[in-house]
Amino acid sequence: MKALVYTGVEELTYRDEKDPIEKEGESILEVQASGICGSDMHAYHGKDERRIPPLILGHEISGLIEEGTNKGKSVVLNPLITCGDCEYCNSGSEHLCNKRVLLGMNRPIERQGGFAELVLVPDKNIYELPNGLQMEKAPIAEPTAVSLHAVELSEKNLKKPLQNCKVLVIGGGAIGLLCALILEKIKSCSEVYLSEPNQKRLDVCSKNLSSKTVKPNDKILNENSFDVVFDTVGLEITRQTSIKMVKPGGTIIHIGLTQPAGNFDFRKATLQEITFIGTYCYTNRDFEKTLSILNNKEIGSLEWIEYRELKDGASAFKHIHEGSCSSPKIILLV
Repeated sequence: MKALVYTGVEELTYRDEKDPIEKEGESILEVQASGICGSDMHAYHGKDERRIPPLILGHEISGLIEEGTNKGKSVVLNPLITCGDCEYCNSGSEHLCNKRVLLGMNRPIERQGGFAELVLVPDKNIYELPNGLQMEKAPIAEPTAVSLHAVELSEKNLKKPLQNCKVLVIGGGAIGLLCALILEKIKSCSEVYLSEPNQKRLDVCSKNLSSKTVKPNDKILNENSFDVVFDTVGLEITRQTSIKMVKPGGTIIHIGLTQPAGNFDFRKATLQEITFIGTYCYTNRDFEKTLSILNNKEIGSLEWIEYRELKDGASAFKHIHEGSCSSPKIILLV
């Protein structure tokens, strides 16, 4: 099979790889589309100890079952693989499983990803593609589930309905835009701000949101004024911005993992009872709910997605790295 292989820091090679071998309880998927995630970019920059080259990245995947149960069926994948038998898995919190792995990782165990013509996946992670969701758009299900989980996690901590809150979303990538869309269109939140430094990407967000879209230094962003701040970037500077912007008693939802270390104003967090919640994945229920949302087009038609061929994947990664790509999401078509 052909695959786009992560072969070194900022290096991807489109080459022949061995076909996966079918295993009991798993199926071989003929990949049709696979999205580039921020975590794939993290690996590309050599900053993810769970993804060591050589490795086929990619975990936002849709396709056709080539070999296995339900052969020929159109499907979308939940790439989060868990043990299924721990306290978390048994209580509906599969995303917290201590043995969880993701497709496109080789630490702690190897699971090759979806930037390839074929990929081996557990049957329990396969979901039938809803009729209202196009195959090429279906990889957006995974980041949408991440965003939905983050938004609903914030609701559990709030002292008033989310629709009455003033909310800041930091970052105009796929997770940021999806959080803002969910806040607007599903949670009926009327006062949402999205900040993004890249003007091209900000323009795309502006076109697809009724929220206020601004640069990070815009004077409209007042410190100590937001009930909830979603940091979808995860840099030291965005965490510092989050703690400045959140009001006393407010909540920070931290989704990004770009820069795990750095300074943070713990004094304000302590004195003003700021709640800081980290979130990374989603539950099986979140994923199922996401498929319903996408099937019913509750967050729009997703026309902001950009598509490129898998063989051109290396240039797509380069353009994202350089900041020359305006779309919050690139999906590679196989």
